[in-house]
Amino acid sequence: MASSSATLLKASPVKSDWVKGQSLLIRQPSSVAAIRSHVAPSALTVRAASAYADELVKTAKTIASPGRGILAMDESNATCGKRLASIGLENTEANRQAYRTLLVSAPGLGQYISGAILFEETLYQSTVDGKKMVDVLVEQNIVPGIKVDKGLVP
Repeated sequence: MASSSATLLKASPVKSDWVKGQSLLIRQPSSVAAIRSHVAPSALTVRAASAYADELVKTAKTIASPGRGILAMDESNATCGKRLASIGLENTEANRQAYRTLLVSAPGLGQYISGAILFEETLYQSTVDGKKMVDVLVEQNIVPGIKVDKGLVP
């Protein structure tokens, strides 16, 4: 298997020495039953010598949970304002907070959502009940993430 890993890395267009230096382990499905039920184990596992490797794997597995998706709630204040205006509400922080509270506190959200992309304001915002939005997501096994670009403005 080690030679398969080496061949895979040599054939790869990846130029990073760090990535090429990582240990790859190719695994085959453990049983024919797994193949028949379409629940085969991962075909490729990357093992990295990093203090954050376990956390990264856990986060990736959570986000990629079967039957769950990602909630994109990273609209800017201006875009959120358009949504509010469409229902006759003013674009204020309190109204954006109420709108986002409605999203993150929807009953059963964690059953269907594995990750949420947040706008910077939301990262530090609390719900109308005073609980941090990030904590509400984490309690539902939803991984919060943040949009870091500034849009089309340089």
